[in-house]
Amino acid sequence: MPLSPPAPRKPRHTRAITVDVFARDDGLWDLDACIRDTKTHDIALPSGPRPAGLPVHELKLRVTIDRDMTIVDAEAASDAVPYPGYCDTIGPAYKKLIGLSLLKHFRLHLKDRLSGVLGCTHLTELAQVLPTAAIQAFADDAMANRSAETSTERPYELDRCHALRLDGPAVETYYPRWALKAVPG
Repeated sequence: MPLSPPAPRKPRHTRAITVDVFARDDGLWDLDACIRDTKTHDIALPSGPRPAGLPVHELKLRVTIDRDMTIVDAEAASDAVPYPGYCDTIGPAYKKLIGLSLLKHFRLHLKDRLSGVLGCTHLTELAQVLPTAAIQAFADDAMANRSAETSTERPYELDRCHALRLDGPAVETYYPRWALKAVPG
């Protein structure tokens, strides 16, 4: 169902976030993420004017993960920033992501290592979408390799969102083996 019709309005800002995931020939996976902010009007920055349509931010983050979703390499690039010569020097700090698991408290560890002045607000925000992007990338392989009838391991996605709660109708329908049954009485 679409959103309701909006009140009269004018566009001012666009933030686009993309994540492309690649299976590498060496068995590792690359997640290439980009955050891009543009304005519909010219703006005056302390570093100089920025014409409408040119990015205020265009920041990229690549993490390389293994099949266990542990980060084995990371790099960041700042192609457009509001403070050239300053914003674009923090990229090497994102090597601190190496060793983190996208599945085990990633956002908490990300905050510990790269929040505030330890990193770039926008790159750190971008990194927060990586766990779910990686899970989506692995999902079709995981689905192909498991049989709902014979698997002894509960599917990862269960009880991680409203639709797939263990006591809900979707789990009862699509994953009956794992559904929580109401106890009579």
